[in-house]
Amino acid sequence: MFKCPPSTSKALPKEYRAIAEKLFPPGGYVEGKGPSVETSAAFADILGIYEDYRQIRDAQASVQSVDKFLDRFQNNLDLLIQKTWVEKADETRKEKLLDAIPPLVAFIEKEEYSHAVEAFGSILEELAYLFFGAQSQKDDFAEYALRIDTQMGLFWWYGGQINGARGAAWVKKADKSVLRALLLLGICYLTNF
Repeated sequence: MFKCPPSTSKALPKEYRAIAEKLFPPGGYVEGKGPSVETSAAFADILGIYEDYRQIRDAQASVQSVDKFLDRFQNNLDLLIQKTWVEKADETRKEKLLDAIPPLVAFIEKEEYSHAVEAFGSILEELAYLFFGAQSQKDDFAEYALRIDTQMGLFWWYGGQINGARGAAWVKKADKSVLRALLLLGICYLTNF
C-alpha cells in the first residue's frame, strides 16, 4: 500500500518541512483541527500551484467555476492515465483507474469530502503504481521521488499522507473545509501536471 511512513518527513527539505508537518502533523490531527487556509495555501505555493489553488479555493460560491475546474481535472487525469505506458498485464489497472475518477468527482460535487478523500487516496495509489511501478510500494518512495524532483516528491509525499488518511477516524470527523483544502491541493497539482 502506498503510504509514507512518519520517518519520511525527515527526508523533506528543511525549508518545506515545517509547512508540510503543519499540513499533516506527524502525530496526526487533533479532532476538530486541521490545516488552516494559510497552511494549505503555503503548501500550494511550494508545489508551484498557488494561483490555481487560490482561484478554485475562492470559487466556492461559483458552482460553474468549480464544475469547469473539475472537468479540467478529469480530462487531464484521463490523459495522464491513457498516455502512461504499462505492461499488458497492467492494462486492467489503467481501466479500473479511469473508472474511479467519475465517482471521485461526484463526491466532490456533492461535498462528500470524507468519501472523496478515500477515493482520491485510492486513485493516487494506483497512479503512483502506473508511473513508478513497484517502486511506489516501497517505504522510501517519497524520498525516491524527492531525489527526482523536489516539487514532485512533495506531491507524492502529500499523496502518501492522503492515502494513509483513508479510513482514518479523523477523516470522518474533520471539518468539510479541512478535507476540501486537502483535496484541492492534489487536484490542482494533477490538473497542472
